[in-house]
Amino acid sequence: MYSVDLCAHVRRACHVEGLSERAAARLFGVDRKTRSTICEHPVPPGYRWSKPPARLKLAPFIPIVDQVLGADRALSKKQRHTPQRILELRDERGFRGGITLVTGHVRERKRRTQEVFVPLSHPPGHARVDFGEALGEIGGVQRKLHCVAMALPRPDAFFIGSCPAQTTDVSHDGHASAVAFFGGVSWSILFDNPTRAVARIPGDGTRKRTRAVPELPSHHLWEDRFGRPGKGRRQG
Repeated sequence: MYSVDLCAHVRRACHVEGLSERAAARLFGVDRKTRSTICEHPVPPGYRWSKPPARLKLAPFIPIVDQVLGADRALSKKQRHTPQRILELRDERGFRGGITLVTGHVRERKRRTQEVFVPLSHPPGHARVDFGEALGEIGGVQRKLHCVAMALPRPDAFFIGSCPAQTTDVSHDGHASAVAFFGGVSWSILFDNPTRAVARIPGDGTRKRTRAVPELPSHHLWEDRFGRPGKGRRQG
């Protein structure tokens, strides 16, 4: 295994001094594969598995462990199974492995199911818009209302308006009412891919807008942006 100092010398010779990778390999006495690895990684990456190791003993026991861990989520921490307690089930299930295999799988499973929080940063002057439905009473009659909600995350300001239908004209009127409520126009608005605005989402992630969409940015002079479904960094 080569050292970090050797890695720094080879990378500096190739990326800064302009020495060819073949000449750097001869100068520092490393083979071509090592030279290529050094040029790709700033520090030695160590041994990397080409595929996950086969767990011949543990594989038949994994569904049992996952089932126990899944049931433990509804229990308090003191009532949950420890790896040692799970290992005691091996005689019933025919497992012939040791505690190390079970502990490793339990640790990996808990790491995968642990909640992950993505920090969100909201620069000023950018809004978000979404549409929804709610039940309301008009003239003593309960009916479904279609709502448009615009939020300015930086000052934590909200506007919510309701309308009898989700038509393009009503949607435009809702945006105009929000602008009047806030007393100004934001630099951009992030939409959650409403069908009246997005006709199609191709495989490259771009948006094919409907014919009515350009009217809003042209009138209010904001930039329209669209969230990516399932991507938390794009739609908070």
